[in-house]
Amino acid sequence: MGRSQGVNRNMKVLVTGGAGYVGSHVCAALRETGHDVWVFDDLSEGHPEAVEALGVPLIRGSILSQADLDLAFSETGASAVVHMAAKCLVGESVEQPGLYWRVNVIGSLRLAEAMARAGAKTIVFSSSAATYGQPDVDIIEERAPTEPCNPYGRTKLVFEQALADMAAAGQLRFAALRYFNAAGAHSSGKIGEDHPVETHLIPNILKAAMDGERRLKIFGTDYPTPDGTAVRDYVHVEDLARAHLLALERLAGGAESRAYNLGTGDGNSVNQVIETARAVTGLEIPADEAPRRAGDPARLVASNALAHKELEWSPERNLTDVISSAWDWHSRHPSGYNARPKSAG
Repeated sequence: MGRSQGVNRNMKVLVTGGAGYVGSHVCAALRETGHDVWVFDDLSEGHPEAVEALGVPLIRGSILSQADLDLAFSETGASAVVHMAAKCLVGESVEQPGLYWRVNVIGSLRLAEAMARAGAKTIVFSSSAATYGQPDVDIIEERAPTEPCNPYGRTKLVFEQALADMAAAGQLRFAALRYFNAAGAHSSGKIGEDHPVETHLIPNILKAAMDGERRLKIFGTDYPTPDGTAVRDYVHVEDLARAHLLALERLAGGAESRAYNLGTGDGNSVNQVIETARAVTGLEIPADEAPRRAGDPARLVASNALAHKELEWSPERNLTDVISSAWDWHSRHPSGYNARPKSAG
């Protein structure tokens, strides 16, 4: 829905982590609407092939390097940032908390400092539903307590708080976008989801569909939900990308800093996702029941009322659209962008 009115549509935007899954879709949305876009990425997990598919310039660098950041702002003249660069695996964050605090907090602060030196005062931050932890509510609103239960969620929340302090000091304006389950792929079929370690349900379902011998595991069938499996809020990645664009343009128009949930307001259970994937692919997709994983809540679904009101945003695609686009991507790219191993750093 909607585009901001009366906003400079030719912003120069630096997208950190723009070679990643959501980041590449954000770059596509920005470029399609006439903004000048540069990707800043160390390619530890991102894909140069995604950047090449978009035709967007790539600056290889680390958010931990002051020199890399200063050079990027000098070369681009960017006045706005979409900050996607982060470590983002919950399990890994528990095992390596220092890595997550270094990249997600120290690296993000160095980015903010580089923005200040360059005179860039607008940032859209890729935050997470993990900032809420495990709230015991059916629909999560922004006013829900933020009680993250792992280092990943804590690092996201800490940088949100740092941004709020900098905004209060008049140093920048920000939008922190807390998304729930990003899913799907670009309608062009050129970019999609390809992680070194895949933890997301939908790509794992589709990989099981393609494999033929691989069986999917359903972790927990005894949750207090309609069918006993966990309920999550799946948002198409192109809808998420559009929200970043709208938030950026709203800030450019002088709006106040704010955190927004990006969800559908209506979740789907694991069983519903599997059944939808079976309908889309026409394949059986064998699945086995397995015990619950520690720390997995029964239900995580977000309200999008605030984003709808202030950003004029709401999802335009449903679960069938999500899985159809993901199936198209994985069918075209059965080994992802390529088969080369990805660095863990």
